[in-house]
Amino acid sequence: MDITRSQVARLQKLLDSGFRFVSIERVERYLGVERDGFAALLEPSEGQLRIFSQVGYRLEGGIAMLVERGEGKAFVWHDQEVPATPELLERYRRFRADLEELLKEE
Repeated sequence: MDITRSQVARLQKLLDSGFRFVSIERVERYLGVERDGFAALLEPSEGQLRIFSQVGYRLEGGIAMLVERGEGKAFVWHDQEVPATPELLERYRRFRADLEELLKEE
């Protein structure tokens, strides 16, 4: 994976903001970032870093996506499910917003 200076600067901003880099099984070609129990996959593209797929809740072995169910929202990955409490939803919103802001081109 070739990383530009601009991408390195963005990665440093992520580290400075409390994100950490993680490896996620079966998607090693993407750079995983995690903070406060949530994770995203980043893909270097056209000199930028972009979020690949969706941001989600980190569960053992993968990233659980937020889904709407009859009984309410939940983070789901394969046969694992975590109810989306108001606290988790706020942390999810903050994670996404912070990540998007830090990846935004200036």
